[in-house]
Amino acid sequence: MKIESRRVLVRGVVQGVGFRPFVYRIAHDRNLGGSVRNLGDAGVEVVVEGPSQELQFFVTALKTEAPPLSRIDDIDVSRSEPTGTEEFVILPSTQEGSGGGQLPPDVATCDACVSDILGSSRFRGYWATSCTDCGPRFTVIESLPYDRPRTSMSEFPMCPACSEEYTDPLDRRYHAQTTACGDCGPVLQFDGDATDALSRAISALSNDKIVVIKGIGGTHIACAATSDNAIDKLRTRLGRSSQPLALMAAECMLNEFVEASTEEIEELRKPHRPILVLRKKAGKSLPSIAPGLHTIGVMLPYSGLHHLLFESLEGPLVMTSANMPGQPMLIENDEIVARLEGIADHRLLHDRRIVARCDDSVRRKVAGDFMFLRRSRGFVPQGMERALGAEPILALGAESDLAFAVYDRGQITLSQHIGNVDDLETLTFLRESIDHLSRITRVRSPTIIACDAHPQFLTTRLAEELAEESGAHLVRVQHHVAHLASVMAENNLEESVGIILDGYGYGPNGGAWGGEVLAVKDKLITRVGSLRPVRLPGGDLAARNPLRMAASLLYAAGEDPAGIRDKIVERGLDRIEVDLLMKQLDVGINAPFTTSAGRFLDAVAAWLGICRVRTYEGEPAMRLEAAAIQGRTHEISTALIDEAGMPRLDTAHLFAQLVRLSERASIQDVAVTAQEALARGMTILGMTLAEERRISSIAFSGGVAYNDHISSRIRDLCGTNGYSLFTNRLVPCGDGGVSLGQAAYVGLGYRLTDASNSALRQDG
Repeated sequence: MKIESRRVLVRGVVQGVGFRPFVYRIAHDRNLGGSVRNLGDAGVEVVVEGPSQELQFFVTALKTEAPPLSRIDDIDVSRSEPTGTEEFVILPSTQEGSGGGQLPPDVATCDACVSDILGSSRFRGYWATSCTDCGPRFTVIESLPYDRPRTSMSEFPMCPACSEEYTDPLDRRYHAQTTACGDCGPVLQFDGDATDALSRAISALSNDKIVVIKGIGGTHIACAATSDNAIDKLRTRLGRSSQPLALMAAECMLNEFVEASTEEIEELRKPHRPILVLRKKAGKSLPSIAPGLHTIGVMLPYSGLHHLLFESLEGPLVMTSANMPGQPMLIENDEIVARLEGIADHRLLHDRRIVARCDDSVRRKVAGDFMFLRRSRGFVPQGMERALGAEPILALGAESDLAFAVYDRGQITLSQHIGNVDDLETLTFLRESIDHLSRITRVRSPTIIACDAHPQFLTTRLAEELAEESGAHLVRVQHHVAHLASVMAENNLEESVGIILDGYGYGPNGGAWGGEVLAVKDKLITRVGSLRPVRLPGGDLAARNPLRMAASLLYAAGEDPAGIRDKIVERGLDRIEVDLLMKQLDVGINAPFTTSAGRFLDAVAAWLGICRVRTYEGEPAMRLEAAAIQGRTHEISTALIDEAGMPRLDTAHLFAQLVRLSERASIQDVAVTAQEALARGMTILGMTLAEERRISSIAFSGGVAYNDHISSRIRDLCGTNGYSLFTNRLVPCGDGGVSLGQAAYVGLGYRLTDASNSALRQDG
């Protein structure tokens, strides 16, 4: 039998995922000789020899049986000279390659480890059990190469039993850097005491107590989801009066309170274990969890600790991030104790250090596809291969729901969720996260730094500082242009007309953009249409009190000012405040123009009494969507107007019609009609402008894209009229995806044309 040899080079996510022992096992099973070794950033090299047919089976197995956390991007097979070796060995790693390292994310405890934890193995009852197929990666690593001394597990020397498994290539814990057991690993403590920590926590949760639970990459504040008393107490202490709270539940509990399709159940079970936004079940909706909404965010247990809790608990838990509003999630034990004093009744902590905090990812099925609301745990730091130029780039994103991005050598990597960067503490978290992600991806220092165009954002100021320190070129990217560029980069589009429906973005002349149609051709981006600009009375105050926007839209529609005063007072605003508001609209003081789609939806929600005071970001529009679920669409005209040479959808005219409709139709009917009119009007505008420019691709992004009805209607209308619709699927449509667009804008040489700057001076 003739012996042949092959050299196989595998690239992708193939380090830190048990790939070498996997190769060893399939070679061992086929009695093949050779070796396998890591080549640093260059991938994994396999030299294998044996009968030709067995080598073919071996290469096929590499592709079809790879470890669950791996991702094979490329396999290069070449012939080599046989050496006559019959033994297959794992060789020491080398450090070839020059950047763009691929480290897998933190993922859920695998089924085999769950069986170990809940069964009769030596890992029975041990909360931090893991193997090469599961557990933390991103949140424990300090630097590359990924091995135990460079992780927070370095503080826990392995016992003889763990060490034996760690050094056995046939064991699934071979070189599993986080492997540990109850004899040698991190220890749980309940209020500082390790005695019966888990059982005491379960007892506290079962008795309506609020318990802080430190997990893999972050910390949750938990309480019984079925206890209104516990939830009211939690909301009062946190100051979150109506913000939706995420739940964790065993799969067998889901049917009690949500409706989930087969696809949604499969998504919940995946190793990334996201929070998935699901429809409430009628009559069993746990109303205290997400007041006024038709959905609840739910996740399944994803760590050994969670599985141990739900082995005894009989109902779901509220699991919300352990932080005060606007601040980063707490991860250090001393800070957890000090800063949650008076909020949590008890603390279930452990002594393993979290190197990089990483919030839960949030996903939702919108217009038939799963979409990111937040991309974090389970996905970061896996990068995307995109050719965005030769220069290394740091893109800082916007200011809210921020995730920054680093780009180098054809690979862009988005960070974990950072949050709203509007204070020093979150800014410090951002700087630390930039250093950490840059270190573990081994990107070069950026020569280009991209940021939002808003001059007052802390991220803009940070970008200026970093550029000055490093000598990098600074580029400010308009917010909605970045949204569009993110869709272009995701879908490798050369040209498109973009429909961007969003809340707020700083326009080139300082105006408040938010409902835009942008055309892209030959790398030139032009603002070709928008919603009608109307006053934003009081600036941010109009976002917090959306009745102000209702008054502004009626004023723009030419309604009688005295009648507007009476109607707004009747709906809850103080008369003195309304008098000042009307003066702002008359004179234009502290009332810049806005084209915001979000503010239009907010105004409808306020007029209908669905939400008149915003207590968290996006609340009015989310409650409007919930009300619209039971509504029936009424026909109203979607007036397109020409203003200063630019076509606009007249939202003031739409709003006036909706006000008249509300006098004879239900709240639900008006709510769904408002969504329908916005979707239809902007799609017609977008398609008209695309036809003029002979562009067949339409891109859709922005925070409003999370609205299922609006997204579905835009999709259907585009499809019916022969246009291909593209949106974000790999990154969020909201501000969490802006950094991808910023990097694409600067890396690919896009330019916002002067025509966009001067289209309508009153916009800014």
